[in-house]
Amino acid sequence: MDAIQSLPAILLMALVAGASPGPATLAISTTAMSQGVGPGLKLAAGVVTGSFMWSAAAALGLSALMLTHGWIIEIIRYAGATYLIWLAFKLARASWRGTEPGTGLSPARHHYFRGLMLHVTNPKAIFFFGALYAVVLTPGQSPWALLVVFFAIGAQSTVVFLGYAFLFSRSGPVAFYRRSARWIQGISAICFAGFGLKLLTARIGS
Repeated sequence: MDAIQSLPAILLMALVAGASPGPATLAISTTAMSQGVGPGLKLAAGVVTGSFMWSAAAALGLSALMLTHGWIIEIIRYAGATYLIWLAFKLARASWRGTEPGTGLSPARHHYFRGLMLHVTNPKAIFFFGALYAVVLTPGQSPWALLVVFFAIGAQSTVVFLGYAFLFSRSGPVAFYRRSARWIQGISAICFAGFGLKLLTARIGS
């Protein structure tokens, strides 16, 4: 398979995986609505960093190494589920109190770290990028083609995740959040708890 000729199909597959609803897109959209474009962009930057990390790991063959050592995936899975359930608890408490979820970190560091954690503790990202590069890394594929795919996917992920922050920080979504903050926090708490429980019970890689 020629990676350059297949780049449109590869990017489409990555777009569907990245832009579809999930913990990262939910966190970016709610943060942008509740706190503005700056915090939303910082959280999105953390997600993008995590995406680059998993993409690089897969390109270097590290994801295949992880898959052969199942205990590594299990550690990431339980860490990810715990983090999602912890976020659900914070959102549920904020919804009950009618406040915004608190943090002990500085705002910029907190938002970036939260986005990074959402992505690096998502074991499904390992399988996605592993499958993607398994297609790209065929015999005879040039390193240049691999670099093109890596940076093209990274650029697309940057546009998608930062785009969520810009989109949901506009006046319409912000006004909606202000009217319905407690409901949105409560529903988000349920979603994050659901994501966490699904991660705990899912048969990863099956």
